[in-house]
Amino acid sequence: QVQLVESGGGLAQPGGSLSLSCAASGSILSINTMGWYRQAPGKQRELVAAITSGGSTNYADSVEGRFTISRDNAKNTVYLQMNSLKPEDTAVYYCNAEIVRRLSRRKGDYWGQGTQVTVSS
Repeated sequence: QVQLVESGGGLAQPGGSLSLSCAASGSILSINTMGWYRQAPGKQRELVAAITSGGSTNYADSVEGRFTISRDNAKNTVYLQMNSLKPEDTAVYYCNAEIVRRLSRRKGDYWGQGTQVTVSS
């Protein structure tokens, strides 16, 4: 069984910073791309940032230059540092990972439970 457990998030003022982390655990052979998505009320879930196992990154235009995604492959953990936060960053943030399971060698798409980020004065 594979799990993604998120931590971080909470309330920040506009211009402030927050950080998220997401740790994968279970029967894992390898992890390919890891990423963060978000979903605001009444809106579709959207990609925020992604990072490959080799460290290549991709960001949504709306967060480019403000958010930084990183990962620690030894810890099966992905991070999202969010700076210069804006009210429009308010959403539930979800961790995502493409994981190859150890025993079956099957690749699957896994999601965290979501963590609330609220940016408000």
